[in-house]
Amino acid sequence: MPLNPAVSKSYAGLPQALGAYAVWCLFPLYFALLHDVAPFEVVVWRLLFTLPFCLAVILVMRQGAALRTALTTPRIVGALALSGLFIGTNWLTYVIAVVDGHVLAASLGYYINPLVNVLAGTIFLREKLTRRQWVAVSLAAIGVALLAQGALDTLGISLLMAFSFSAYGLIRKLVPVDALTGLTVETILLLVPGLGLLAWQLSTPQGLMMGTSLRLDLLLACAGPLTAIPLMLFASAARQLDFSVLGFIQFVTPTGLFLLGIFYFGEPLRPIQLVCFAFIWTAIAVFCWDILSRRKTA
Repeated sequence: MPLNPAVSKSYAGLPQALGAYAVWCLFPLYFALLHDVAPFEVVVWRLLFTLPFCLAVILVMRQGAALRTALTTPRIVGALALSGLFIGTNWLTYVIAVVDGHVLAASLGYYINPLVNVLAGTIFLREKLTRRQWVAVSLAAIGVALLAQGALDTLGISLLMAFSFSAYGLIRKLVPVDALTGLTVETILLLVPGLGLLAWQLSTPQGLMMGTSLRLDLLLACAGPLTAIPLMLFASAARQLDFSVLGFIQFVTPTGLFLLGIFYFGEPLRPIQLVCFAFIWTAIAVFCWDILSRRKTA
């Protein structure tokens, strides 16, 4: 049965969101190939290679006029500078957490983020959840709370990751600019801080790995499209989906990371993780049930 037009419109950005989350699920496979590169250097090349990729797509898509309009509109530049600050904070927080050995705290941020998005959608965008959606959110919150009990001492890291990415998504939903143009402006504004971080990494004893081997150079260059494509998909989805829905289906990412860790990287399965995911998967089932239950004949 076809979806009711109103319901169909409210889920128009679902394929883009699922695409972005699916790509992010595979990031550990990519980063595993860069185990010899300092995490801060990876962040820098993610930024520096994203800009030329975006500019190339701008050129191919002939969106130069849209880019010029965005760059000459102070309100848009200000909003994108703020969203760039939030996504940069998210990246750096993740890297610092991993470097300091707080991998669980970094992972927990991905579990908390969907709940923060739902909260932001209801508070700032006045989005209304159905009764079944509230049940799903409550089940997911119980699962995340159980997982958080084992990481209370580093909960601040997890919250910073969750809130920074939620703030990024909220701004990208509200700012009147398309996904490609917005990401291009963000990377332009982050260029100077990125070059500063590159200079800092160059001054460390390890220095830069870029230029030491063709394999690493090509892998680092891939950071541009691997960063840009899911962010563009996410920004496009954010413009079309209810922010609460966008946030809730983000559980796809931590679920994928969990399965990848167990079945590919051979990480041990802790009982608390299994209980947590039982709640989250049940919540996802309830959420999907709510969507399907609202299917009506056109």
